[in-house]
Amino acid sequence: MSDAGMVIVGGGMAGARAIVSLRAGGFEGPVTLITEETLLPYDRPPLSKAMLTDENEPQPVLLLDEGMLASLKAILVRGARATAIDRTNKAVVLEDGRAISYDKLLIATGAKPRRLSIEGGELAYTLRDFADGDHLRSRLRQARSAAIVGGGFIGLEVASSARKLGLVVTLIEAQPRILMRGVPEEIARVVQQRHEDAGVTMEIGTALTAVETGGVRLADGRKVKADIVVAGIGAAPEIALAQSAGLAIENGIACDAGLRTSDPDIFAAGDCCSFPHGLFGHKRMRLEAWRNATDQANVAVENMLGGSKSYLAVPWFWSDQYELSLQIAGSPAEGVETIRRQTGEQAFVMFHLDGEGRIVGASGIGPGNSIARDVKMAEMLIARRAVPPAAVLADPTVQLKALLKG
Repeated sequence: MSDAGMVIVGGGMAGARAIVSLRAGGFEGPVTLITEETLLPYDRPPLSKAMLTDENEPQPVLLLDEGMLASLKAILVRGARATAIDRTNKAVVLEDGRAISYDKLLIATGAKPRRLSIEGGELAYTLRDFADGDHLRSRLRQARSAAIVGGGFIGLEVASSARKLGLVVTLIEAQPRILMRGVPEEIARVVQQRHEDAGVTMEIGTALTAVETGGVRLADGRKVKADIVVAGIGAAPEIALAQSAGLAIENGIACDAGLRTSDPDIFAAGDCCSFPHGLFGHKRMRLEAWRNATDQANVAVENMLGGSKSYLAVPWFWSDQYELSLQIAGSPAEGVETIRRQTGEQAFVMFHLDGEGRIVGASGIGPGNSIARDVKMAEMLIARRAVPPAAVLADPTVQLKALLKG
């Protein structure tokens, strides 16, 4: 390699993890992280939960502090937006005109929240970074009511936080149910009931036509009064940098199984990229999850250092809804048969099997850590491409660990 070293664009989990992984992998050359934010790399999951509800003034949960960056001998370029990639000369061009050369480049730009494409949609708050969270936190404390648009994880988590702060909350979802993507209807019903029990008004299967002063207008003409409107309608991969460089795009930055882009010297990791997953028939996937960002950074770095590893980690995601923990492993949508395992009065796990009886996904919900062990065992079974007996999966008296033997 030349003296240019490794360059990473993006200050989230994938970018921070890549620095650590590069040094752990024995790389001794220059490592540069470019982030358009002025903060040190920080964790994002708390933005929709603890940051909004904690009494103390929020501080970013740092992934790398100044001391760690110094010990890792990493160069941090803050408050600088990367605007172009000069692939011929192998350099990242910044908005201020600087060019930072690279031997290998990792794009970890994440995803940006989708905005409401309706009249007044620009008035709705979105949540992507610490500044968004700090502003929303302040506004929630000044408001008495909130309209949350979107019944996905972010919308539900913000609704829960707003209720904890004592606001009157209405959640509006245009789809026939909440959590349409990747969560079985049975679990979605539990989550909806818990929100309703907490006092959230759920407007499900209801379209929105406008965000207005003092609330939102529904398709049936009704107005939902609200001091603040928050849009949680999903996220789009941040692909502008890659697209302008002529890299292949397919539901994000298109990578191969080793997380290489269409340029062999450029890799991508985290929410911004898609890849063929070997555990699920090489179906192209894009995963928006904290653990995925970490795991992908590790694989990308190994291959940046000359390896040939494929990304085969089992997808895993969690969300806290009041006292309930929801966890998903694998790809439940790939299943054609579902086996339910009742692990407690308020806790159950659903195992999703393909046409050959192979476990391809698991999803569960319950208070605290009541489902964590079974979902973890399911994750390991998915990785092994196991074909477990349905009767064992359904019987909570039989430990799933026994299926991992042999």
